[in-house]
Order: sequence, then structure tokens, then C-alpha cells
Amino acid sequence: MSKALRLSEKWFRFGLWVVAFVFASFLIGLGGTVVRNLPKVEHNYTLEDFIDQPAASQARGTIKTTQKTRQDAQERLEQARLKHSTARANSVAARETFNNWLATRQATRRADQDPELIARTQELDDLKSAERKALGDVEAQQQTLLDAQQAEARAQGQLRELEQTAAEKLATELRSQELRVFLYRLTLTLPLLGIAGWLFAKKRQSTWWPFVWGFIYFALFAFFVELAPYLPSYGGYVRYVVGIVITVLVGRYAIVALNRYLERQKQAEALPDVERRKELGYDTALARLAKKVCPGCERPVDLTNTAIDYCPHCGICLFDHCGKCNERKSAFARFCHACGAAARESAAG
Repeated sequence: MSKALRLSEKWFRFGLWVVAFVFASFLIGLGGTVVRNLPKVEHNYTLEDFIDQPAASQARGTIKTTQKTRQDAQERLEQARLKHSTARANSVAARETFNNWLATRQATRRADQDPELIARTQELDDLKSAERKALGDVEAQQQTLLDAQQAEARAQGQLRELEQTAAEKLATELRSQELRVFLYRLTLTLPLLGIAGWLFAKKRQSTWWPFVWGFIYFALFAFFVELAPYLPSYGGYVRYVVGIVITVLVGRYAIVALNRYLERQKQAEALPDVERRKELGYDTALARLAKKVCPGCERPVDLTNTAIDYCPHCGICLFDHCGKCNERKSAFARFCHACGAAARESAAG
């Protein structure tokens, strides 16, 4: 159709399309901001919102206490092990000294009344008792450490169970929240799509068509780009069902529109030739002729064949002769290209 437009009109239409796209871009930016900020109307749930707070606090307190006890027990155990090692080394050294002394001394016949022997034996017993006491301290600290570790493990197990239960509740709530936010987005975008459909059907060729097409592009972008990524999956069932529904609706609209168009074409082809050419717009007729199709039925016609004056498909007049100079011309032309006579004048002549 652009070939039938004046040069200035082409540039004006191009400028208006720019206005439509710019208008759509600003609407898309605004709509995208609104869609992204819609989740803010919902509470930002965390694991702490669903966990049993008293039980969790008790478990965390137990863990903190047992960790402190475990650290203290570990430090005391290291000290006790060091003391035990020292006591055992002293005992071993004294035993070796005593054995060496026994090997070199002149034992009396009554060893039980030898004061030195009795003193050394008592000293060995004291060292052995100190070693056993140090070992007992080590074992006590090991028991304390083991008790603290087991208590901490039990508390951590309880806390894990509480967190697992809370995580399940959180996941359920997040799924519900995701569905609610999607419904918010759907509530916002679906009416836009409906308005865009009405504008396309009723107002796309109105005076304000740049804003109409800008809004249509915005609504399509908001629905198919801004909304589609947030569409719940549920294993793919929802998306496939939505795709089927949209395809059926679009297909039904296309089929109905095609049948209406064919019906209008049949009714138009039944009208007299003069009325049919009057109903066709001048620009529309020129645009179809430029595509080498019949302006009446839009079927291909060999317009270069000078023997063809009427459409062989619908019978509409394509070429006639100027009433003033008798030159062959387009039946839709307003003036004769040879003499410039008006079509009404040529028809009258």
C-alpha cells in the first residue's frame, strides 16, 4: 500500500510508527517495573517464620552450652594428658633408679627393716599413685568431653528435625505465594490483553492508531514476555494447557475472521461492477494493483497482458478507455495518464 501513498505521507506514516514504538517502549518499561515489584506486596518468608521457636531456641541454647563445655573439656583434657605423661615419666625414671640401686646394694637379711629400702619403695608407691591419679583425671575429662559431644549431637539432631519440618512448610508457603503473585500479574496483564484485542478489532485504523498499536505491542509484550517466565509449571502441565488454550483461541479467531472475509468477498463479487469499484478505496485498489492482484477478489492477474480488461476470476473491470482520448487506462485511476482528463469526464465522454 505504501506505493500508493504520497512521499510526504510516507514520511508522516513512518514518523507515526516511530511514535507507536516509542510509546510502546515507555509502556513496556512501566509495566516491567510494576510486574517486577509485585512480589513486594507479599511477606518475604524465611525458615524462621515456620520453625518451632521455643524448641529451636532450647536446642540452639543446648548446642551453645555444650560447645562451650566441649571446648573447656578439650582444654582440660590436654592439660590432664600432659600431667599424666609427666607423672608416668617420673614413675618410670624412679623405677629404673630403684632397680639399679637394688642391683648394686648389699641387701640385709631383713629387707623389711632396711630404712632406705622402705623409703625408696614408699617413694615408688607415691609416684605410681600420682600416675594413677593423673590417668583418672584424663579419663574424667574424656568422659566430660564425650558427654558434651553426645549432648551437642542430640541437640543438633533435634534442630535439624525442626528445620526440616520448617523447610517443608516454607516450601509449601513459597509455592502458594508464587501462585498468588502470578495471579496478581495475570490480573494485571489479562485485562491489558483484552483491551488490546478490542483496540485491534475496532480502533487499529482510527485517527489515533499510533497509540493504539503502541498499546497493543505493550500488552502483547507484557503477557507473553513479562508474564510467561512466571507461569507455574507443575511438571509442564500448566504451560502446555495454557499453550493449547491460547492456540485454540487465536486459531478460532483466525478461522472466524477468514470465513467472514470470504463471505464479504462473495457478497462484494455479487454486486454490480460500478458499486464494487466505488466501495474499494483508491489507495487500496492501487496497492493491490501494485501487487499484481485483482483489487476486487485479490487473486493473481496478469496486468501486463493488454488483452485483459476484466478480472477472469470475479469479472470486475480493471482497464477501460478514456472518454476523451480513448487511451487504455486503469479503471480505478482518477485521471487519464495520457490526456489528464478526469475519470468522470472520460466516463461521460
